Amino acid sequence: MSRTASNQILREAVSGFTPEVSAAATAAAAEPARLAVRQLRLTGFRCYAGLRLDTGPGCVVLSGANGAGKTNLLEAVSLLAPGRGLRRARLDEMARRGAGETAEQAATQGWAVAAQLDTASGPLAVGTGLEPNANGTGLRRVVRIDGAPAPSQLALGQHIAAVWLTPQLDRIFAEGAGGRRRFLDRMVAGFDPEHAGRAAAYDNALRQRARLLGEGKNDNAWLGALEDTMARYGVALAVARREMVARLDQASRLGVGPFPRGALALSGAIEAWLDAMAAVDAEEALREALAASRRQDAESGGAAVGPHRSDLLVTHLDRNRPAAECSTGEQKALLVALVLAHARLVSIARGAPPLLLLDEIAAHLDRRRLAALFEELLALGAQAWLTGTEAETFAPLEGRAQFFRVEEANLTAI
Repeated sequence: MSRTASNQILREAVSGFTPEVSAAATAAAAEPARLAVRQLRLTGFRCYAGLRLDTGPGCVVLSGANGAGKTNLLEAVSLLAPGRGLRRARLDEMARRGAGETAEQAATQGWAVAAQLDTASGPLAVGTGLEPNANGTGLRRVVRIDGAPAPSQLALGQHIAAVWLTPQLDRIFAEGAGGRRRFLDRMVAGFDPEHAGRAAAYDNALRQRARLLGEGKNDNAWLGALEDTMARYGVALAVARREMVARLDQASRLGVGPFPRGALALSGAIEAWLDAMAAVDAEEALREALAASRRQDAESGGAAVGPHRSDLLVTHLDRNRPAAECSTGEQKALLVALVLAHARLVSIARGAPPLLLLDEIAAHLDRRRLAALFEELLALGAQAWLTGTEAETFAPLEGRAQFFRVEEANLTAI
């Protein structure tokens, strides 16, 4: 199928951290709409005492030995979008440690990640970091957008979408459902910026309910209020996931070059309800199910029903088998195909593809698929950050991407 025809089908499916504006960012105004980091600055982050990195709008290749600091850079970029970043690390773990320092001691110094970005609506300065609370007790994450404090990190989602692949995700289809839900939620948030807020509200109510039940506090009014919150946000999460999966299923069935075609579906109690009833009725069904399962949930420490129990099911269409039963290489190829399909959908919906953070991306991909991935990234116009131990892995991108050598937290342009 031609790219033009494929894109038409996708369109139907869619129916103080303020760095100065660099000359490169100013020149970007005349370029096609895209989302790209033009300048990245780190202070006290992971292995970087301080760093300023200026980049172009296209792909960025980081090569170097294991432990040189490549993934730390991708993690910094991932924090420009809502969430805990690609490692899901605690905030204090991201602070640069001096000799003999513990994570807690290092965190008292704080850390910062700031960037000047091109966005579909123009240049944007964003920053996030760890600072002591105003009262001197504890630490908190702060976010600033164009110099102004943001109410929370969720505000980043209005401007920035990012999706990543790390070696830990290579077996996502064969491991627990939790990783697949997080992966799906990251893609939904790239399409719908409000999704992360709904997920946070649901998780907070879920934890509070579990604590109350665990302590034996059977306060019907309090529990009822929490279950009402879980029902409203839980069904909203399920609806957004279903819509994203439907779009991704349609896009994945088209195929991308030598990558396998995939079929996607969601399984779970709420998804089954939504197949048979309106969302408002599904909310009531969830409220009733939560109220009925309080004793069971008090013993288990969780909730027997809810969107936290759902699962993303992926099938390799060309082999007609579940992704979990495919080889490691085929699973990786399916994962890449999903990310590319999602990037195309986001590009159509938001006017620019998301930032793509592809850590050790060459693992389990043969040369043909790796070359096809590079060409697709260039065709999308996406800024992809790619890491690997050898620069030669990315030879097809020579002259079409920026190359940097990373050695002991120092970067050298190649």
